[in-house]
This record gives sequence, structure tokens and C-alpha cells, in this order.
Amino acid sequence: MPYVDGFVLAVPRDKIEAYKAEARKARDIWKEHGALDLVECIGDDVPYGELTSFPRAVMAREDEVVVFSWIVYRNREHRDAVNKKCMADPRLKGEMPFDAKRMIYGGFDMWLQMTPTN
Repeated sequence: MPYVDGFVLAVPRDKIEAYKAEARKARDIWKEHGALDLVECIGDDVPYGELTSFPRAVMAREDEVVVFSWIVYRNREHRDAVNKKCMADPRLKGEMPFDAKRMIYGGFDMWLQMTPTN
């Protein structure tokens, strides 16, 4: 089964277009270096929970929206190799349009997947 890196972060609403531009650039770089898929989702129905929630997890403020994304690789070794190349890529240098200290991320072994059928 594939390996997935997952991310949750808060982006200021007035920086969404800048975030989208950076995400498109990152998609192209990850694809160039071998990632199988990259998905970006902007929160639409993401309630602030009483105890836990996506907004609480990233300490989202009133003027921010939660973003949920993931990147798919063949396996952990493939992920490590792709990420090494991406982190060394000079096109990824510079300011990000969000507070990276509040981003949650991690790598996951996929064990179940429902694929679309035609």
C-alpha cells in the first residue's frame, strides 16, 4: 500500500491566493521529484469543537481558514527520497503565507483505500 504525508494548517483568509500559488508550485516540484499524488483542501465545514477540532489543533484565528492536504508515495523509502530532493530544491525557499509553527504533519502507512470504479 502507498505511504502518505498528511498536513493540517491555518492560512489567513487574505493570503489564500498566495497559498494556492505556493501549493501549485509545490505540486509541480513534488511531481517532478516523483510523488504520486498531492491533494489540497480548503476548509468549508470545519466547526470549532468544544474539546478537539481541526481549528483548535492549529490554533486557527477568526481570520484564518483550515487547510488539509496530503501527498502520496509508493512507500516510506520512496517518500524519504522524494522529500530529500524537494527540501534541497531552491524553488521552495522563501516565506510561506502561513505560520508553519502551527502546522501539523506526519507520515502514515496506508492500510485501506476505496478506489473509484467506472
